[in-house]
Amino acid sequence: MSFLAACASFAPRKAEVEANLARIGEIAHQASAEGVELLLFPETITTGYFLEGGVLEASLTEAELLKRLDGLLAGIQRPIDLVIGFYMREGGDLHNAAGYFTWDGSRTSTVSIYRKIFLPTYGVFDEERFISRGQELAVFDTRLGRMAILICEDVWHSIMPTLCALKGAQVILVPAASPGRGFKGETVSNLDRYHRLVQAISEEHGVFTMNCQLVGFEGGKGFIGGSSIVDPFGNMLNQGPMLEEHLTLATIDLDAISLARSQQPLLPDLQNALGILQRSLTAIDPSL
Repeated sequence: MSFLAACASFAPRKAEVEANLARIGEIAHQASAEGVELLLFPETITTGYFLEGGVLEASLTEAELLKRLDGLLAGIQRPIDLVIGFYMREGGDLHNAAGYFTWDGSRTSTVSIYRKIFLPTYGVFDEERFISRGQELAVFDTRLGRMAILICEDVWHSIMPTLCALKGAQVILVPAASPGRGFKGETVSNLDRYHRLVQAISEEHGVFTMNCQLVGFEGGKGFIGGSSIVDPFGNMLNQGPMLEEHLTLATIDLDAISLARSQQPLLPDLQNALGILQRSLTAIDPSL
């Protein structure tokens, strides 16, 4: 099975939810016209990232987002799946979330919503002051295969994509909002690190990885762009430009996964060693 996927990097207007949702709708129409079936947007694309105490006012419930998507996607004739990063209001909690939604030509439905687990609260980041940690991974079946979502810092913890792969993920979707740090000539150190991370994840576990980066400036901080799509051999299929809005496309051929894993069976080796690792984890924390 193969399909066309895309990362849609754009610069959201800070806290202007309706304007940003309108852009999402426009890009979805454009992408569908180009044959895209899976469209990944960045972390917090509905609002921008640095909202601090403004998170509550700009947050959305799942139902509110679904209702808006129905209107925005009307007129798209073919099915398209979208992954949208947003600040989510759920009961009394606020989350940095990403929802996987599918449009069937007449209505939008939720396939899964992931709530970010690793909330950076250091340096320029203060997420855990305003939002709550997620409590579980999101690995789920879709019409396009088995997917997982990790948000930004989640993917810097190697155990997270490992667990996703063990739970059967074929494509790991990574929306992110990463301010540029370590500018050296034409390179940015944290973007280089992201590219190395997603290539290593794909090669180790035999999965496709899509990383969609926010772009634009918020409070003097520049988000880097440079989205990437990597195949299960660790090859960069496509890479977007830095600091620019861009639709980065690549064909996802799920048949490549079995070939990659047969050539380098690291994931099966890991599965065979789970009992040993479980004993080590229990020694660290007996409650596990």
